[in-house]
Amino acid sequence: MSRPGHLPGTHTPLTREEIRDVEFDWFAADGAGHLAQFLAAGDSTVPEAALASEEQLEALHVWLDTRSEAEPPNALAGGFDEHLTPPQRRGAYVYDALPDQPGHYRLVAAPRTPLKVAEMPGPQQAYLGTLTLPLRFGAARLWVGPEGEARVVAADD
Repeated sequence: MSRPGHLPGTHTPLTREEIRDVEFDWFAADGAGHLAQFLAAGDSTVPEAALASEEQLEALHVWLDTRSEAEPPNALAGGFDEHLTPPQRRGAYVYDALPDQPGHYRLVAAPRTPLKVAEMPGPQQAYLGTLTLPLRFGAARLWVGPEGEARVVAADD
């Protein structure tokens, strides 16, 4: 049996230095069991658990990327954000990092029918069990810290 925050098996951890100033996407679940993909855009202020296993992160990417699209694009601002909708069309919320605001993300696409973590294969469920944020996805802005702490942020913050 694995303990919370620990993934069984061999895993290659990532470092904050490796993801600094490069596009790095990571995933998390919310308290309601929904999935979100976060586009960190070079911000290395991501939860430590998101760096725990390059293999698990890649497996989750592949699983989501090969899933059939279930709905049309729903980019909240339209325009440029339309190209960020593939995860949303497969059931995940999509948050993009705000430049020069470490840990801050804006919602760019929201699924009409959110994917539940319970619908995912066991290894992906276990991985997301270490990456569950204490809030509910759908808010326009979020802040997520390096220890997995998170909060909804008012638009004027």
